[in-house]
Order: sequence, then C-alpha cells, then structure tokens
Amino acid sequence: MRYRLEGPQMDLFAKTKPVEGTLGSWAERTHGLCAFPKLRGEISNRMSFGGRECVVWSINNYLGLANDPEIRAVDAKAAAEYGLAAPMGSRMMSGESDELEYLEGELADYAGKPAAFFMNFGYPGMSSMIDALAGRHDVIVYDAHCHACIVDGVVLHQGKHFAFPHNDIAALTDLLERVSAQLHPSGGILVVTEGVFGMSGDLGRLDEIVRLKERFDFRLLVDDAHGFGVTGPSGGGTGEHFGVQDGIDLYFGTFAKAGASIGAFVAGASEVVSFLRYNTRSQIFSKGLPMPVVVGNRARLRLMRTRPEAREALWSVAGLLQRELRARGLEVGATQSPVTPVYLDMDTEGAVEFIRRLRDEHGVFASLVTYPVVPRGVTQLRLTPTALHTADDVARTVEAIEKVYFDLVGRA
Repeated sequence: MRYRLEGPQMDLFAKTKPVEGTLGSWAERTHGLCAFPKLRGEISNRMSFGGRECVVWSINNYLGLANDPEIRAVDAKAAAEYGLAAPMGSRMMSGESDELEYLEGELADYAGKPAAFFMNFGYPGMSSMIDALAGRHDVIVYDAHCHACIVDGVVLHQGKHFAFPHNDIAALTDLLERVSAQLHPSGGILVVTEGVFGMSGDLGRLDEIVRLKERFDFRLLVDDAHGFGVTGPSGGGTGEHFGVQDGIDLYFGTFAKAGASIGAFVAGASEVVSFLRYNTRSQIFSKGLPMPVVVGNRARLRLMRTRPEAREALWSVAGLLQRELRARGLEVGATQSPVTPVYLDMDTEGAVEFIRRLRDEHGVFASLVTYPVVPRGVTQLRLTPTALHTADDVARTVEAIEKVYFDLVGRA
C-alpha cells in the first residue's frame, strides 16, 4: 500500500535545481571554465588548459614538492612495496603501522607539541574533532570567516556557539565575557580560528587571542592548513610566526597545501590527542590512507624542514606578485601570506567574462571565488603562488589581469 499526504507536496529532488545565490546557479555558465575545469600536464607553474599552455595560480603546491624528483622517487618506491590496498580496514581495527607512528612523532616535534594524531583528510578530521571535543554544555566561539570544515563541526555541536566578526578582538573579548558569565558549571569554552585565512590571506590574530587566556578560561584550536610548512622562521606555522605556539592548545595542519599531498594532523597535549584518537568518528569509521601516502608524507615533511630555500622562493614570488598588483591599482586586501586575493568590482556575468578572457587571450589560469566560499557580495580571484613561479610568470599575469579587468570596468 502506498501512502500519500493530503494536499500538495514537493518532490524531494525538486531542491536539486540550481537556486540563485548558490554555486549551483553558476553551473550552466561556468561548468568546465570556473567550475570543474580540466588542467593537464605535469603539476607545475605552467600547465595546459583547453589545449593552451597557461601560467597556473590555482594549485596547492606552495613549496613545489608535487613533482620534486626526490618525492616522486619515494612515492614510486612506496607504491611498489606496499601497493594501494594496505592497510585494509580502519586504522583502529587493523590499519596501524610503524610508519604512521613515526610520522606522528615527527609532526609533534615540528609543531612543538607532546603528541600528534594523523588523520585521513583535513575536512572531515576537523569537523569530527570539534564534534568530539565539545559537548552540549560546552560553548564554541569562532571567527566568522572560518573555513567550512570548522563551520560544519560547529553545526554538529549540540550546545551553544557564537561567531565573532573576522579578527575582531574587541568583539571576541565581549563574547568571552558574556559566555564566561553564563557558562554551565560542567561546560567549557572552545575558541576556534585560523592561522592563515585561505581566501583573504590575512593572519588570525593569534598573539592577541592567546593573551586573552590571561583573563578567560578557554581552549584554543587553530586551523593552520595554509600556514603549516609556510609561515614562521622554520615553517612551523603561524603560531611560530607570532611566537605563541605554546599558547595554542590544539594545532591543526594538513599536507594538502605545502605538502602537495593528502592527510592532516592535530597536535597537542598527549592526553587530549589520545582522547581524539579514540573519539574522532571520521577516523574511527573510515579506512586508513594507503601506505604510500604515509611514507610519502614523511618524505615531504623532511623536505619542509630541510629546504628553507623553497620557502624563501615562495615568499619572494608572493611578495613580488602582491607588490605588482597593488602598483597597477588592483585591490589585494590585507593579505600577510602567499595567498593573494584580487577583489573584483563586477557582477557575475562580468566576472565570468573576465576569467574567460584571462585564459583564452592571455594564458593565465586563476580561480574565481564567490559566495558561499567567501562572504556575500564578494567576488575575487584567488592566486596561489608556489616556489616554482618566476618573475616572468608574475609579469605576464599582472599585465593580463590589469588589461582585462580595466577593459571591462574602466578606470576610476
């Protein structure tokens, strides 16, 4: 017997039609161009798009490790030795290995923490970790510009949560005063922010947030996906840059950016890391990463620590790119990292035409970003420099952006 409700009802799949204001509303105009484009060739500063060589600013390869000969050799050897099947099953049940434990020890040492827990992927790892840490009597306070993985972790939280305006320490202070006064006797406070904000490129005000610990009782979780291996004197991250790594209770990093790989980790006190190891659901209920990834990540971490020249090359090209863009009257905001936004004063149609002309006429491949990846009303390019980019790449790119943009919008 088939049951039907009285009166009109909606087909569940009706909501799958593109809705204005979401990424899906761009699909018809941008699929293959701005969304799901196909880059071909060796991962580098120059790749092929649409049959044409382009200068590429849209890959996460900060230190140029993706096709480094030493890395490729380690990856190939590990693949030949282990294949892609091992380990079989979840890490908790049958997937533990010496290599994983070695990697965790090396990550803890690099992060300056007693212990580390390696995770399959950054996004589910962060979301699930927040879910494990915060119970219904706990309160989460987070920066409004935090990455979606943090927001999704907050959504899983059954208790109260509050966002403070981006990098607004006065607003964070006010929130902590109110939350502390109303906190449940069995509850605690988790403050979450980022080291490097991945779209705007500015740094979380970690030094000022850590100082707030002198006035308030809270634990601090920092997502430093874009800072790990890049910022700080040794590449140890944004906490190292500010000299406050000891004040960060949980430091989260990923191999998906500077490491040009996959996998993530959280580092902190041994007892807290042990708790997360046994309570982070996305890791307990998923298969472990293939052994070649783990072995390859150990090699990548070693090169992060022993090749300061790669980091220096990255910062050099990023600085040149940002200076030249500003000199041409282009708006790059307050970035303090290699992440280089270019803010566009144009509507959707204009932005799509801008990207098409950049690629088709000038051979420059950069990503276009809009809501919900960035706040409503923002449309931007997001350029990701690497250690492989050259001064010629910068000159060609800046000239192309300046020409196409001001051809479309005119000069003030």
